[in-house]
Parts: sequence; structure tokens; C-alpha cells
Amino acid sequence: MVFGEGNPRARLMFVGEGPGPEEDRQGKPFVGPAGQLLANIIKAMNLTRAQVYLCNILKCRPPENRNIRPDEIQTCYPYLKRQISVIKPDFICALGTVAARTLLKTKQPISSLRGRFYDFHGVRLMPTYHPDYLLQNEDKKRDVWEDMKKLMQAMSRQEGNRS
Repeated sequence: MVFGEGNPRARLMFVGEGPGPEEDRQGKPFVGPAGQLLANIIKAMNLTRAQVYLCNILKCRPPENRNIRPDEIQTCYPYLKRQISVIKPDFICALGTVAARTLLKTKQPISSLRGRFYDFHGVRLMPTYHPDYLLQNEDKKRDVWEDMKKLMQAMSRQEGNRS
């Protein structure tokens, strides 16, 4: 079981799809190749893994690494909602199609969802491509960086409003 990891008071929560083989072995989210890319993205945002919270829609790796089934999402979704209510992030970054569609309750593709904020029960949510997708589609890294810049600007504005 790979529940989640990070700052229990994080302002920013990253939500992915489900654990991969390395995550399953270590019991930690985002530690495989996609996780290393995500760590670089987080670092480029002038944050650390310890400052954010990382989790997935699914808490267990699907057998044979097959695609996630709707009944599995339905089973795990209440746990994710509880994580969000406990952490109380100001921002969520939905990584990939499964996370974005699940949180936004839509069938739209990630390509049309990414790049703008949505409301998720009072939390600002930014969908973007999953780091695993970026490993195979390097030309989309610029799009993700543009999304992260919007996220950083919004976080900075909000922080400025608190002062």
C-alpha cells in the first residue's frame, strides 16, 4: 500500500494515478523514474519534496500494471478525499488524465484541461501532464513548466495576500 508522503500541512498537493513497480517496492509515492522527474519539477519550483504532499488516486498497484478500472477508483476515492481534508492544501496539482478526470468528474482529455485552475471543494486545482507521460513525450515538458509557473504565481499571490 502506497498511501502518501510529505508535509502534513503542505500548501501544495500533487495527485497522480497509482503506484508503479518502484513505488510498490518502497511503499512511497513517486520514487521511480517519473518520480525523479517530478522531484526535478518540484526543485525548479523552489520547493522540496518535504514541503509538498505526494499521493495517488489508487493506493495499490494494479496487478500486471494494467490500466486502472473505474471500480478501483471508486474504492480508493474516499481515501483520497480524506487525505485532502486532513492535509488541507491550498493547491492541488492533478498529474495526468486519471487524476484530473477523477477530481474534476469529467471525461475531457488532459490536453484540454491543463493550463488553467479549477475549483475542487474550495481548493485551486491545476491539471497537467503526468511525469511518466513526459518521459515519453519530452516536447510536452514546456507545457508542464508553463502550468507550474501559473501555479507558482498563484501560490505567491496568495502568500502575499496573507501578509
